Amino acid sequence: MMLSIVIVNYNTEKLLRSCLESVYAGANGTPLDIWVVDNNSHDNSVAMLKSLFPMVRVIQNPSNVGFSRANNVVISQSRSDYILLLNPDTLIIDDAIERVVKFMKEHPEVGIAGCKVLNRDGTLQLACRRSIPTPEVAFYRVTGLSKLFPRSRVMAKYNMTYESPDRMHEVDAVSGAFLMIRRAVVDQIGPLDERFFMYGEELDWCLRAKRAGWSVVYYPEAQIVHYKGESTKYNSRKAAIEFHRAMYLFHRKHFARDYSPVTNFFIYAGIGIKALCSWRSLLFSAKVGSKR
Repeated sequence: MMLSIVIVNYNTEKLLRSCLESVYAGANGTPLDIWVVDNNSHDNSVAMLKSLFPMVRVIQNPSNVGFSRANNVVISQSRSDYILLLNPDTLIIDDAIERVVKFMKEHPEVGIAGCKVLNRDGTLQLACRRSIPTPEVAFYRVTGLSKLFPRSRVMAKYNMTYESPDRMHEVDAVSGAFLMIRRAVVDQIGPLDERFFMYGEELDWCLRAKRAGWSVVYYPEAQIVHYKGESTKYNSRKAAIEFHRAMYLFHRKHFARDYSPVTNFFIYAGIGIKALCSWRSLLFSAKVGSKR
């Protein structure tokens, strides 16, 4: 096979169906196989797959093992030239998949490629092209300075809002909602780090690829729509915990050795405070919702 597409599903039956329909509609003859790894969904996802998409390979996990581990099940088995991580809450626009495969075939130095990711209203989803969140880059983002100065190459570095979204360019990382990686890269740097449950794994993978000498590229000639948050809305508190845990893991793995224990303490404390504020906000929202 030229391409293996891996979709990790958790209770997104309707979105998953639409996603698969868009994949097949725009495949245009690209040799591919599609795998859906279901993380113990409680809806009708698996039955729907077996009924409407018998050609899709389905792996059923007895529990929710997380995004990284679920993807790695397929990554370890696939021998395709390219692997595409695709979220179930996405819609492929036209021949986006074929375009990215062709782009990577023509550019052997590119190890990972992402596409232009749009919100449901057609606006750009900023996470589709990012810089690595070093402590400095993260500081500008957390304090809101990146929004105040979106054209600054220093303060707006995380989401690269100073770059045209219509221009192809090299980036530090692309969105895990649509991430195509070359098999040779996986063979060199290994699979996703399973310590990241559902956030941060794509940043880690992209950083490892770049350190191994591969380019990571944002390719806007291919586009998708991403209904962000749909796959996590059933357990937003768990998602909030994992988001901040990923921030801690990422810093500890890649940057902690470059800073003093005192600096690391303040970084971890900042992550903890941000996590508590997020958790409090979710609890307050839940209480307000229950009173309506």
